[in-house]
Amino acid sequence: MQYRRLGPSGLFVSELCLGTMTFGGSEGMWGHIGQLQQDEADGLVKTALDAGINFIDTANVYAGGKSEQILGQSLRNLGVKREDVVIATKVFGRVGEGVNATGASRYHIMDQCKASLERLQLDHIDLYQIHGFDSATPIEETLEALNTLVQHGHIRYIGLSNWAAWQIVKAVGITKARQLAPILSLQAYYTLAGRDLEREIVPMLDDTGIGLMVWSPLAGGFLSGKYDREGKGSDGRRANFDFPPLNKDRAYDVIEAMRPIAESKGASVAQIALAWLLHQKRVTSVIVGAKRVDQLTDNIGAAEISLSAEELEVLDKVSALPAEYPGWMLERQSAYRA
Repeated sequence: MQYRRLGPSGLFVSELCLGTMTFGGSEGMWGHIGQLQQDEADGLVKTALDAGINFIDTANVYAGGKSEQILGQSLRNLGVKREDVVIATKVFGRVGEGVNATGASRYHIMDQCKASLERLQLDHIDLYQIHGFDSATPIEETLEALNTLVQHGHIRYIGLSNWAAWQIVKAVGITKARQLAPILSLQAYYTLAGRDLEREIVPMLDDTGIGLMVWSPLAGGFLSGKYDREGKGSDGRRANFDFPPLNKDRAYDVIEAMRPIAESKGASVAQIALAWLLHQKRVTSVIVGAKRVDQLTDNIGAAEISLSAEELEVLDKVSALPAEYPGWMLERQSAYRA
């Protein structure tokens, strides 16, 4: 397992991060994603830690808070030293019926940080992330609240998730102007089947140095190797929860290109999809979740796979984004200055 610096900080995290969205679900969306209870979750956490993963991600909305609760108990059950793990959680989604039980207001952030700490049984959160952009709350209010939590020692670092490039740049400018705690990371969707991030967010990350945590690297299981054009895998998770959205024709092309590469390396299709992400210089850590230990073990194996320049070229070509404005014009005009 390799370790990478998280954004402009001195904090090092494993290149694979254990995602806990499969912990604690029972009904509805969370039940479709995963229903792991304490013993099963303990097994996944132990497998991850034994493989060298020191980074674990959760959120206050996962399974109505049960994911955080189960993760916190797992750390206790396994006797994990606090300094040996980097724990990340998130705030933004709705957690109650009240009008203020959602969003990124100071009210909601302060309230939910306390609740997450109690569920996790921790005295601080290493990386606290705003789970979405709140159009009803001034960015300044959100960042000031996070800075207060840093000053009080309740959180150590700040991250964002699912924000647009312009929103992040605006937030970075505010933190610098007001001398607030800096933004270290963005958690975003990125996969061979969905490279939209490369249009504006990746250039922004290159410019700011903010680290990238990747969620749903297998496109909601679509790149697991279980699916093909003939309908194989049609009864999988996506049959009940078809998310994230993707261009399935292009995704099938990607799967067909990955299969021979996987066979040549004695690897799974999922491992090739994960390995491609680990070869992208802007990626800090790839979040992997699982329902079973053998699935997690397979995902962890991606860290050992090296893709050649030729293999990367094949995958880049088959998954390339169609040209869009202003991208094609920027590329054309930049040639004048080459």
